[in-house]
Amino acid sequence: MRNPFSVQPDERPRPVQAAFNYLVVCLLIIGFFWVSLMQVGVALDFGFVGQYRARIFDGLLLTLQISAGSLVMSLLIGLPVAVGRGSRILPVRYLCDVYVKLMRGTPLLAQIYLFFYIVGTAWGVENRLVAGIIILSIFSGAYIAEIVRGSLNSLDAGQLEAARAVGFTRRQTLRYVVVPQLVSRTLPALTGQLASMVKDSSLLSVIAVIELTQTMQEISSATFNLFGTYLFLAGAYLVLTLPIMFASRYFERRLDYAHEDR
Repeated sequence: MRNPFSVQPDERPRPVQAAFNYLVVCLLIIGFFWVSLMQVGVALDFGFVGQYRARIFDGLLLTLQISAGSLVMSLLIGLPVAVGRGSRILPVRYLCDVYVKLMRGTPLLAQIYLFFYIVGTAWGVENRLVAGIIILSIFSGAYIAEIVRGSLNSLDAGQLEAARAVGFTRRQTLRYVVVPQLVSRTLPALTGQLASMVKDSSLLSVIAVIELTQTMQEISSATFNLFGTYLFLAGAYLVLTLPIMFASRYFERRLDYAHEDR
């Protein structure tokens, strides 16, 4: 009988085998935390979910709105920054380079406080939701810029020369050669970045944006059910991010040109 827990190094597990092993791992993790809770004498109570379901749904919806809005704005920021880092105009190149280094080199929490209480106050951005989307977009835009720049640098120069040799205009080269490959190489990483945005949006609770984390904090204070509310919060974020992670893996396999012959 074949061992259901092992495969050869170059062999992909069968769907049933993969599902079975995922189930075993999940049960082990759940069992570990369950035993840990019993050891410290914590009894979980999720009765608050039904009582506060409307508030939880509103917080969940706002988290999705923040993540979607931030994704669009960060793309509008990251794409020109990626191009600007290769600009011949040195002030533009160095401005984009400093922006990426600053955003990637400093914690998001510090940026939230800095932009909201100093920059936002100075420029009259009083709406906390709008400010949160802008802050998260500026932060994520730096990562998207690096994703796009890496993809641009990975394009084969020989393909661009071949496009010119067969008479393609610059627009045709962009449309038929550059963009298809750029999409295939950036889409998996962009879906992964979206999952990070969903999680990063939780930090906007520090400026009282009533998204999912802030909502659960308020429910925890009202019910004195710290462990139940935060365990539910972790599960809710997992439900939001897992489909994005699976989509990222799907696009990575689907758009991988290097394995098209398989």
